[in-house]
Amino acid sequence: MVRKRSWRMTFFVFLLIIVALGVVVPAFAPLPSLSSDSFSRFHYKHKSEKKTEDAQKFEIADDMFWKDRMPFQIIGGDLHYFRVLPEYWEDRLLRAKALGLNTIQTYVPWNLHEPIPRKLVFDGNADLETFLKLCKKLDFLVMLRVGPYICGEWDLGGFPAWLLAIEPALRLRSSDPTFLSLVERWWGDLLPKVAPLLYNNGGPIVMVQIENEYGSYGDDSSYLHHLAMLARRHLGDEVILYTTDGGTRATLEKGTISGDSVYSDPWPIFKLQKEFNLPRNSPPLCSEFYTGWLTHWGEKNAKVDAEFTASALRKILSKKGSAVLYMAHGGTNFGFYNGANTGSNESDYKPDLTSYDYDAPIKESGDVDNAKFKALRKVISEFTTAPLPSVPSNNMKAGYGDIKLHNTAFLLDILNFIDPTVVVQSERPVSMEILGQMFGFLLYVSEYAAKGNGSVLSVPKVHDRAQVFILCPSEDNGERPKYVGLIERWSNRAIDLPYLKCVAKISLYILVENMGRVNYGPYMYDRKGILSSVRLDGSILYNWKMLSIPFHNFNEAQRFNPIIQAANSAFIEIFDRKYPKDNLENISKEPAFFSGHFIIDKINNVKDTFISLKGWGKGVAFVNDFNIGRYWPSFGPQCNLYVPAPVLRQGENLVVILELESPHPELVISSVDHPDFSCGSRSSSLHQL
Repeated sequence: MVRKRSWRMTFFVFLLIIVALGVVVPAFAPLPSLSSDSFSRFHYKHKSEKKTEDAQKFEIADDMFWKDRMPFQIIGGDLHYFRVLPEYWEDRLLRAKALGLNTIQTYVPWNLHEPIPRKLVFDGNADLETFLKLCKKLDFLVMLRVGPYICGEWDLGGFPAWLLAIEPALRLRSSDPTFLSLVERWWGDLLPKVAPLLYNNGGPIVMVQIENEYGSYGDDSSYLHHLAMLARRHLGDEVILYTTDGGTRATLEKGTISGDSVYSDPWPIFKLQKEFNLPRNSPPLCSEFYTGWLTHWGEKNAKVDAEFTASALRKILSKKGSAVLYMAHGGTNFGFYNGANTGSNESDYKPDLTSYDYDAPIKESGDVDNAKFKALRKVISEFTTAPLPSVPSNNMKAGYGDIKLHNTAFLLDILNFIDPTVVVQSERPVSMEILGQMFGFLLYVSEYAAKGNGSVLSVPKVHDRAQVFILCPSEDNGERPKYVGLIERWSNRAIDLPYLKCVAKISLYILVENMGRVNYGPYMYDRKGILSSVRLDGSILYNWKMLSIPFHNFNEAQRFNPIIQAANSAFIEIFDRKYPKDNLENISKEPAFFSGHFIIDKINNVKDTFISLKGWGKGVAFVNDFNIGRYWPSFGPQCNLYVPAPVLRQGENLVVILELESPHPELVISSVDHPDFSCGSRSSSLHQL
């Protein structure tokens, strides 16, 4: 989606390809917070295709969409399968149907489906084919956004982070031959799965988006042409391809494939869109009609007025325009998949919340009993001939009460339990990606000689947040590593290391958190970890050991993880014996695991819930080994993490959290039945309407 908040459109440009003449493109555009799209059609016969007159068909003619030779108005919404558990796909789609939608738009994130090179994942939460078939079953059309870049407030804009480990460095989103060869390989896996599900082949997919908002990023027309050629090679001549760009002439000129026409959302922008499309091939379409907006940590939770949104939608539909709500249902950035934005430079870093509620009409937990759902449904009902389905009730939610946690392990103690062969040694620090790690944390360890007046530590480039500790290893008196400071990407500063009397060299620990890769703009090449030399009193510090602490991410197969195993059991006795509760305050800045459980007595009492982490600092939470995401209530605004019922079970449910800095004084979390975005500082007005 377009990152700049403004009243411009999202343009759709259709690409009309005639083999002898090259690419000719018609275009469309969106409305109120809109972005722009381009659609493309390729007129050549695919060898395996033989269409009959009575076959289902979706096409563009006379500045209209035609479905089975009848005029068709798209009233759609974005609903991302990867932000919803598969058990809830049908539930959320039925709610979208009750809203009045006839089309679902979704991205396809490359990094979800190929998390490591050549390890393809198309099951579980990544079962795209099942999701698309479910859309077909429920009589939805689908607009599929296959990337390879998607943006979407998703880590690295959907690119797999292992692309950042390739040397020499790839030029993402360009005609770089190595990059294109990897895209060809990926699409060679993906698009043959999609082809049988195209509308003209009996499936639900009526349009396929190429790239995303490229006009706001680059001007490599060869790259866009190559993607279009590759798509038609796999999908044939009947598919409508489209691009999406911001509603200005400059972005449309760079983001459409030469010869395209574009439409825009309020009508003046739709007129601009037409300049980029073939005559009579520009149905007015707003591909991203913003129902809300994204929220970064530290900002006020974004809200958009319901009546204002509904009124803007009515303006489009009343003139026979089409629109796709972004979002119809936002969902959740489970695990470590949230993205981030930057401002004027790469240090102006703004990571996204775990919640992707987006102030959409269908809330994060599926609730529809709200003013926005009602207002939009009322407008949509005015432009549909058949009565809308009845509105389902909100799903039942439960609060299971307070959960007492226990100290189970210090994160830094894993060094005593880890096989030395998994520790990487290097003269200088290296990035997370170079070590083959994509998400989580990376611990850097070195040593230095003590000075009588202390030392000054500087790390010019750290992505994203580093906690620094020192320890005299020669003292066997139960002393813990001493927290000495924090180095953050957005407020980088040197740290004073206090004098520590030690006959041996002092151990230096730097724990770096990957808080989500940038997904939009010029600073997307966003490696994580320490990305510069580390200096001590102005001199480079050499000889580093690096230990990956990845945990498991969303949709990854469960595997033995010595860190989580330790958190669950291995250190409990040691921790309780050496570090009683009354000593906790002295060590509260050291990252530690805390665990507890709650009981659900009956199977019919297993319901959605939220884990409230008010009073805690910052960290990651797991329920029954499922990574429910990051929490940061001390910074806000999100206080509670959503836990869908399929994650829970009858009987005992285990909660493990990694608290990075300041545990709740009473070591208590709560299971509650509602979301809460009231935490932290709410003074920021970024992205607010």
